[in-house]
This record gives sequence, C-alpha cells and structure tokens, in this order.
Amino acid sequence: MSSLSKIVVTGKVVRNPEKRFTGTNLPITSFTINIGAENEEKLVRVFAIGKLGETTANSVKKDQSVVVEGKLQTAAVKTESGVEKKIVEINAQGLEIIGASLQEGSSEETESVANDLGFLEDTSSDELIGEDEIPF
Repeated sequence: MSSLSKIVVTGKVVRNPEKRFTGTNLPITSFTINIGAENEEKLVRVFAIGKLGETTANSVKKDQSVVVEGKLQTAAVKTESGVEKKIVEINAQGLEIIGASLQEGSSEETESVANDLGFLEDTSSDELIGEDEIPF
C-alpha cells in the first residue's frame, strides 16, 4: 500500500552523509538535518535510495543547507540503554542544495552539482527495497 504522506523541509546537514548498500547492491545514503531555528535543535534523519542516494553521497556535505522532499516514515531504533523507540524519518524523493554556487569551487563544478541535485527526483519504485533491507 502506498503512503499518501509527503513533506518538504529545509535544514542544515549536521554530519556528512553515510552511504551503505543493500544485499542487492542498491545504494542507501543517510544523513541528519537540523530543521530547528538557529538556536534550536530539531534533528530529522533522511535517507535516499538508488541514484538519488548515490548522488547525495557524492554531493551533500556537512553544514550545507538543503531542501528535502519525500515521504514520512517511522522506524524502530534501540537506544544505547537497549530501549526501543520509534522515530520519524524522511524517505527522500527529491533534494536540492541551497546556494550550491556559493559553496562550490568552480562554475563548472557548480553546474555539475546543480544538474545532479537540482531537485533530482527519485524515479525508482517503492518496491525495490523492503524495510528489512534498510541497513540502519
């Protein structure tokens, strides 16, 4: 059953993305963004699958501001004390780096990043990966 939830958020990347692979060699990149005000911390985990995951791993860096479009999901995680908690995360389906031209070196490099991430849509099917294959 497909989800009707959709969200678009803007935030600052708090650490460099981490890329992993499923058993079928499908790339999954995860990172965390802060969507809170300047002196407020509201962290949201984001993951991107497939081509978007590959491009995100190669282009998104810590301290960049990004716009993420995707579906809201919940995931069960265990804390260090062993308590299981549910968290909300975003399955990214589009991503844009805000001000990439200010953060990148050359104009050719900037164009390349803009072409790769200029709200790149993930066209892969939701059925490509099951929840049990997500490596986190």
